[in-house]
Amino acid sequence: MSEIRVECYAGHRADERPLRFVLRGHEYVVNELDGRWYSPQASYFRVLADDGNYYVLRHDEAQDFWTLDGFRAVRTNRQATLAQDGEGRFATPRTDRGARGAPDSGHARRKWTPN
Repeated sequence: MSEIRVECYAGHRADERPLRFVLRGHEYVVNELDGRWYSPQASYFRVLADDGNYYVLRHDEAQDFWTLDGFRAVRTNRQATLAQDGEGRFATPRTDRGARGAPDSGHARRKWTPN
């Protein structure tokens, strides 16, 4: 977890949702609040920032302390081009084995994707 500085919208309660945050000296603007959930000690916000990536921000309400709890980079067209093999085809990973080396059951694995 990395400590960050967060500026929030304060509606009917303080720190209702993040508007922007500073991480390692770079400021990110929150374009979209993608998800929110709570634990007894903290509130979590999954946000889409202006760089196109997803961040999970954790707010410890008792200590008024923010941390970065998760990050998901969005694959750019350039990264997709780099993933192609020499003939312009996308390289495909082996799918004959499951996560633990057992033969694959044939069911597709689901990845988290933003709505």
